[in-house]
Amino acid sequence: MSARVRASFASWALAVCIVPQLGAAAVTDARVERSDAEHVVVRWSGAKSADVYLAERSDTEREHARLVSAANHDGAFQIALTSERRPYILLRDRRDGSVIRVAERALPLEQGSNFRDIGGYPATGGKHVRWGLIYRSAATPVLSAHDIAAIQALGIRESVDLRSTEERALAPSVLENHGVRFMTIAYPFKDLPQTYPEILTKLVPQYRMLFEDLLSRSTPLSFNCTAGQDRSGVAAALILSALGVPRQVIIADYDLSTRYRRPQYEVPASDLTNGSDNPAAALLTEVRYSTPSPLYTDTGRSMLAELLDQIDTRWGSVDNYLTQSLGVGPPQRARLRALYLE
Repeated sequence: MSARVRASFASWALAVCIVPQLGAAAVTDARVERSDAEHVVVRWSGAKSADVYLAERSDTEREHARLVSAANHDGAFQIALTSERRPYILLRDRRDGSVIRVAERALPLEQGSNFRDIGGYPATGGKHVRWGLIYRSAATPVLSAHDIAAIQALGIRESVDLRSTEERALAPSVLENHGVRFMTIAYPFKDLPQTYPEILTKLVPQYRMLFEDLLSRSTPLSFNCTAGQDRSGVAAALILSALGVPRQVIIADYDLSTRYRRPQYEVPASDLTNGSDNPAAALLTEVRYSTPSPLYTDTGRSMLAELLDQIDTRWGSVDNYLTQSLGVGPPQRARLRALYLE
């Protein structure tokens, strides 16, 4: 559903550096990058001197985090990981005492694709989306034992699957056998949306269910489709819009699928077309051998940007679409912001 054009630099930058502020921090452009399986590097600018803390929970306050570097003047620090849990890093500006939190955007899975946190983005009221509560992903049919353990460590117990019945039959998630309950609403492959505007109408039941889970605080949770970019990309855009994240940030998050997709892990390795009468077989086989390309139109415009403009034209605003189509009105959006912003 996309044409190939050059990926934007903005999407690359967003992959590593969007962080929430816990105060009016002088630290800026903080980012965490995986250097190898046992180390991450945190980099930042702005503060002349900063303390670096390591935590294993997304809600850990600085007072309960472990100091790993005091009065750091280098703007970078490599951290050796001592557990399998996902690292969260707090940076404290020694000049004014302000603190920011930062984490890796994508989970470093061995045989996973496009599994990433949508936390950390700036939102309404000067707040930021909480880390460690909402994840988006491609399908997960061939995760390794290491991957399963890493996802279990996130505390995810529920995932909303946006795929058709036939896609799920050919590529069931291995997480279903490891404590994750997949929430699905059956629809046939023949009803698979062929255009982005169709996603908005054909997946209304699925998106309603996703927002109901968020409102009932069934988190941490994840949601997925096959590639984690189109149906999941629209879902992420709707969630972030409901939280008051700026549109340009939402579009940049959408662009990250090009960077983080690994199609060979989105579909089982078996020959899906051999003797199969499943209508999704040909598509999933094509997915497995595809090369991720930027999600832009032939005119060089983000497909999501066009869709958001179409929502504005048809419904008046994304808020109106949320209210009229998904039942996510002002009270529900207020509750979502209370739950998922800090």
